[in-house]
Amino acid sequence: MPHNRIRSRRQPFEVAVLLAAPPCGLLLIVLDVRPPSVTLAMDTPIQVLWEAGLIVGGVIGLSGIIWPGRLATGLGIELAAVVLLGTITAMYAAALAAVSGRSGTAAISFIVAVSVGSFWRAGQIVLDLRLLAAASRTTDTDPEIRTELANGEAA
Repeated sequence: MPHNRIRSRRQPFEVAVLLAAPPCGLLLIVLDVRPPSVTLAMDTPIQVLWEAGLIVGGVIGLSGIIWPGRLATGLGIELAAVVLLGTITAMYAAALAAVSGRSGTAAISFIVAVSVGSFWRAGQIVLDLRLLAAASRTTDTDPEIRTELANGEAA
């Protein structure tokens, strides 16, 4: 069986964004301030969900990355978080585009890049989960390879 590497769960850019998301959401709630694009483009319940999504997505994502149990469980948790993060950053980019138009091109591009990166990472995780599932279905797999899979070292 060929060895395919499981992508590291400690992607520096992903970790940095996941670390930044909860304080951003918390500050928006505690200080009761929102970007003008958000207040103009989103209804109040959507704003609250957006702020909570920053907090929840960051905390869940970091939990998935440091998950001490099964690799597949940690990857599943991380997957949910990066999909949430990609969605809420896309929401913010859409709000910014609706309000600022061409003058917000630089900010919109940067925020869209975070969203695309989140969905890209989600795709990587889905592929990794498929590799793990395929390896677990293989009955003739060497016990040493199974141990490596369980530890996230190879697939």
